[in-house]
Amino acid sequence: MISTQTIKSSIEELGAITKVDLCVMDLRGETVAATTDRDFLDVSIIISFANSPVDSQVIGDVHLFKILDEGSPAYILLAKGDSEHAYMVGKIGVSQLQSLIVAYKERFDKNNFFQNLLLDNMLLIDVYNRARKLKIEVNVPRCIILVETKNSQDNTAQELLSSMYGQHSGDYVTAVDENSVILVKNLSRGQNYEDVNQIATTIVDMMNTEAMLNVRVSYGTIVDELKDLSKSFKEAKMALDVGRIFYAENRVNAYNTLGIGRLIYQLPESLCRIFIDEIFGGKEVPDDLDEETLNTINKFFENNLNVSETSRQLFVHRNTLVYRIEKLEKSSGLDVRKFDDALTFKIALMVISYMKYLESKMN
Repeated sequence: MISTQTIKSSIEELGAITKVDLCVMDLRGETVAATTDRDFLDVSIIISFANSPVDSQVIGDVHLFKILDEGSPAYILLAKGDSEHAYMVGKIGVSQLQSLIVAYKERFDKNNFFQNLLLDNMLLIDVYNRARKLKIEVNVPRCIILVETKNSQDNTAQELLSSMYGQHSGDYVTAVDENSVILVKNLSRGQNYEDVNQIATTIVDMMNTEAMLNVRVSYGTIVDELKDLSKSFKEAKMALDVGRIFYAENRVNAYNTLGIGRLIYQLPESLCRIFIDEIFGGKEVPDDLDEETLNTINKFFENNLNVSETSRQLFVHRNTLVYRIEKLEKSSGLDVRKFDDALTFKIALMVISYMKYLESKMN
């Protein structure tokens, strides 16, 4: 339903322009919003008019109008002033408020529709029937972009996202929980994942510069039918989790670029523990290594196991780097200069990060 503040703003603006006193009451005669503190009519008269079959009435210098919602009275509008002028202003006010009611209902219905669609709370036939009623195109390429905010009480992210991607373009902004905002992004036939990634990057930059918000953004695959949006939403949620665990340095994560992280994310914890035990046995696991050694190994991986380039970027002598690698080999049993051992060690690091994530969810 339309908010009291919206009604108040609407009649105050109209009253200021026309110099006519206006008041909106509910069907019980209680004031919802008014442009003056003066009483218009007795409450009993308002209730009597609300229950009458007529849509407008004049009592003294006060014009009464019914504001309808789908043919039924929702509010009563009172306009006080010069007879002809007040009548005209009252009719304008009724038209304006009825249009606002329709717009707000449509917005609410769309919000409710997309929330239920993304959460798989609708039958397939209901998806198409409601989409037709809400004038939502069915066969349009779309992608779910998920924006995670740290402050669950702050609506700034949703408001900013709504201003960036309005409904006039076919996009829609909604939320299904307190910590994230969802953008249902309409795409043209020629747009691809590079375009979606650019949109996601723009959102991160805008949130940072306009609202000083440090957000993480993820997106699912592009789907061609409305019914498949829930799939893209689940993928975006997974991308957000996987990115948080394995690619914390990335502000944008795409489902179709998660690689091995997506596989590890779907492993049961028991299997992860078996893998770590088999690889390291009773030896030192990567989680126990000092930060310097871990940073050295990560940089070594970034440089494709190139000792010379890694030592140059770390500003250490080549022999120092070799010493650190050999020290790791003695403690873990893996020589990361060899591809197979380097791959095993890299996967082990990711598995341990995933196990830490599972433990944090349990606490």
